Amino acid sequence: MKRMIIFCMLLLCSSMALTAASHKKTKYKQLFKTIKLLETSVKDTDAELLHTPGNPAEECLFTAVTCFQTGILKLQPKNSSVNSTFTQAVKVLRNFSLHNSGKQCESSCESYEKKSPTEFLKSFTKLITQV
Repeated sequence: MKRMIIFCMLLLCSSMALTAASHKKTKYKQLFKTIKLLETSVKDTDAELLHTPGNPAEECLFTAVTCFQTGILKLQPKNSSVNSTFTQAVKVLRNFSLHNSGKQCESSCESYEKKSPTEFLKSFTKLITQV
């Protein structure tokens, strides 16, 4: 009887762990789709260049995500026909959160190179892959 209870507990715990991992994977897939959508609808010509974190160190991941979220607010839609989907995509990316590791990062957003909106979004994709 004890073995059966232990087996059931292990089965329950493992299924809960798989569900949590699946939810996280789905969340990141949604982020990738949203960035792809923005890449096709963002104004790239005559647009403001944005501070773009390249390959931040482990302790700077939280700061880099914050920089991207600040930069996303400066993006402009290509034209008015994509405005509503563009606004929705910006909201999704703005709500993305990353747990602060507590380690101190020495670099700030302004220390990163400025790039075009399209390059900015590609770098954001790389950062999410790194996370």
